[in-house]
Amino acid sequence: MRILPFILCLLCLRLDAAILYAGNNKPFPNITAAVQAATFGDTIMVSPGIYHEKNLIIDKPITLMGVDFPILDGENLYEVISIKADYVRVEGFTIRRSGVSSIIDYAGIKIYNRSWVAVVNNNVEDCFFGIYVQNGTNCLVANNRLKASAKTEQQSGNGIHCWKSDKLYILLNTITGHRDGIYFEFVTHSEIRANQSFQNMRYGLHFMFSNNDAYFNNSFSNNGAGVAVMFSKGIQMTGNYFSKNQGDAAYGILLKEISDSHINHNLFKDNTTAILAEGSSRIEMKNNRFVSNGWALKIQASCMEITVNDNNFIGNSFDIGTNGSLVLNNFNNNYWDKYEGYDLNKDKIGDIPYRPVSMFSMVVERNPAAMMLFRSLISTVMDKSEKIAPSLTPENLMDNQPLMKPVAL
Repeated sequence: MRILPFILCLLCLRLDAAILYAGNNKPFPNITAAVQAATFGDTIMVSPGIYHEKNLIIDKPITLMGVDFPILDGENLYEVISIKADYVRVEGFTIRRSGVSSIIDYAGIKIYNRSWVAVVNNNVEDCFFGIYVQNGTNCLVANNRLKASAKTEQQSGNGIHCWKSDKLYILLNTITGHRDGIYFEFVTHSEIRANQSFQNMRYGLHFMFSNNDAYFNNSFSNNGAGVAVMFSKGIQMTGNYFSKNQGDAAYGILLKEISDSHINHNLFKDNTTAILAEGSSRIEMKNNRFVSNGWALKIQASCMEITVNDNNFIGNSFDIGTNGSLVLNNFNNNYWDKYEGYDLNKDKIGDIPYRPVSMFSMVVERNPAAMMLFRSLISTVMDKSEKIAPSLTPENLMDNQPLMKPVAL
């Protein structure tokens, strides 16, 4: 595993390193004095208590370790911890009340242009930005709990904010109450794994101009608009859970101008729209479950070479929505619970194709107010008549090999 040598490197900086003790009745009464006295590879053990260090700057390769989560309070004025050295580890603190500014990105913990930094097992509470990685390489952010309570996007930053970085590992964090839970911009070759991002004001996860990244086994629920992946390529999205991202402009995932990516083995449940794709190409969607969503997929006419194979569509109000008649995407071997065909040769594949776009969904796409007629007699008549003589729905948007039973996932 690529992360293992990285962690070992952080743990074994220097075999003869010293341990310095900071806090009440300790050799160093405050953390700043201990940092100033420390040398390469030393560990500073901080006793329980509340510390007002203003802006604590770590500018040498050391480990800062809290005992029973001592509190570092930014008094709503300062950045709490600024990391300005390589090979730094910060673990076991409660970081709270950073400054808030529309000009300066204050953070609970901020890494400035550094490599081989680990921020592990901390509580970050009511900070503008929680953990901020600026131009970092080979950095680890793991097992932190970030919680904020800002009421407006202008007064709230992102939980874990990463900018212009490479080879980051964002693992096992819990993020809630921020603007975006996790934010990537110009970040490459990085992993986001096993995080929980919920009840954030905008996105649970937000990608911008970030290529060749992956996010696995995360949970994104009850966020303002779900997850957005924009202007990126080479993204692996596997084993994630997207639930209850609901609202007029909410979705499990928004794909906007992305390409050469994979969305596999995910569960989308109870979202207004599970996946909305605009201007995207060469996307594989395979072995996903779409359960009880408003729209399972909205694939706009600006998309091409999207393959939707071996997925389960169960209990969705609409399986597929689109805004055009020309379809350059492929749908095959999916299970559709609305399929009413037959299987005379018993090969477990329907003998007639399935058209997943209903006439009523096309009407709603053009006139959203028509949604008030959903489940009415007129919507049922429209859909039945369209199946007999298709006129509005895209002629070539069909699954030629619909499955008779759900895919075993």
